[in-house]
Amino acid sequence: MPAREMRMEMFLRALIKRDFTRAKAHLDKLQKISGSDEWGKGYGKAITGFMSALKDNDTDSLIVQLLNNHDREKAEMLLKHFEGILEHEFRDEYEKGYYTAWVEFLKAYLSQKTLGVRGVKR
Repeated sequence: MPAREMRMEMFLRALIKRDFTRAKAHLDKLQKISGSDEWGKGYGKAITGFMSALKDNDTDSLIVQLLNNHDREKAEMLLKHFEGILEHEFRDEYEKGYYTAWVEFLKAYLSQKTLGVRGVKR
């Protein structure tokens, strides 16, 4: 597994546990790995948004809904949708970075066998 995807999985696990200190450390490393070009800025915007929505418990946000409801079917649908967006040639690098973060997050989410069993506060 590539380093960025492995780090995304660790980031997700920290978010599931609402361990924002550990999540922030993984977020910082993900931002460093993704770089500071337009693609990296888009990727960073997405992952920062994941954490902000969870910290604020923004129940309207997709990320909070996924983690609170443990909806694998919705996650699979979103993964296909975001992968489709990445195939559009007209997308700029910022958008590609943003949607790549979502794709990696959703893949990590779907790989969790015990999603919702421990550590999730409702």
